[in-house]
Amino acid sequence: MSNEQKQRIQVPDALREVLLEFSIAYLLEQPGDVVDFAVEYFTKLQESRRQSAFNRDNDRGSVDDSVMSQEDDDEPVVPRFSNRRKSVFAEAYDPENDADDDDGATAVFPKSDEQRSRLIESVKNVLLFRSLEKEQMNQVLDAMFERRVSPGENIIRQGDDGDNFYVIESGVYKVIVNDNHVHTYTNSGIFGELALLYNMPRAATIQAETEGLLWAMDRQTFRRILLKSAFKKRKMYESLLDSVPMLKTLQNYERMNLADALVTKRFNINDRIIKQGDVADGMYFIEEGTVVIKMDQDGSEIEISQLGKGAYFGELALVTHRPRAASVYAASDDVKVAFLEVEAFERLLGPCMELMKRNIDDYETQLIKIFGSKNNITDTR
Repeated sequence: MSNEQKQRIQVPDALREVLLEFSIAYLLEQPGDVVDFAVEYFTKLQESRRQSAFNRDNDRGSVDDSVMSQEDDDEPVVPRFSNRRKSVFAEAYDPENDADDDDGATAVFPKSDEQRSRLIESVKNVLLFRSLEKEQMNQVLDAMFERRVSPGENIIRQGDDGDNFYVIESGVYKVIVNDNHVHTYTNSGIFGELALLYNMPRAATIQAETEGLLWAMDRQTFRRILLKSAFKKRKMYESLLDSVPMLKTLQNYERMNLADALVTKRFNINDRIIKQGDVADGMYFIEEGTVVIKMDQDGSEIEISQLGKGAYFGELALVTHRPRAASVYAASDDVKVAFLEVEAFERLLGPCMELMKRNIDDYETQLIKIFGSKNNITDTR
């Protein structure tokens, strides 16, 4: 490969996301052999995506181009450095044995309102933080500190032990691997996370080309917030999913993947969760509270049913590819649901699809009892 070709190598977002998800799964599972775990992990991921594509092909007649583009095997990969020295990191962080009342768990750096506002804007699209709840996100904001950089300054050096994770607020930064310029960040982006997740030395040098401002978080705090929140989230959702009869057909590994894909949402009494007529964007599992399902009939809404903890709704619009045919409201304060977006639904719940299709007849029977006809009956949920 020529120097010119090397300089054109980019780190695709899809590669970064897959590596991050694999890293978190590995650190949470702590398997005996990383290679065997990786083979099983990516084999299962590939089978799940093939099943999802097969289901979409059968249901819609073609596979979504956007999904296919995410699976492109021609994306270049940034080369790892060859002369890697042994890391001197401490023992790997174990989220299961970390006490909740550990006063030293997170650092706090006071910030002005102006600083906090800028930090919130900088981290709003960071993939790593997308599943954090409000309290955990506040911990992230508290734990980050400013670092101003000058042109030519090396923020991290290839081969060094990882100390901080960085979010870019401003500035231009070069990524250099084995003396080759492989990528450039301009006024946005994150770096330094993989060395902290993998507990390995830095894979690249990051050099500032201009003056800039970074937000940083130390290694210990980064791992504790990220891994512990992921660990607690998985355990909570695994317990919830174990109570859903439909999901009994999933393998344990598939259920864990499903737990990792869920995002918590909260609603207060009378808040509308789903609106009749909207395009389906995902399905919901009830963690806490009660919801009521209502359907428009002659200009007014008629209550169809109520659902409580452990129930789920919104799945049939995804199965039938029809608009929402009913609205769903929070029937109590502090309703907490686990949301599964449509892309993850199609990728992870392929094995349950036939069971959900069979449930359509049961829901239509319930509606006939209420309305006395099958007219305009589609997905009530």
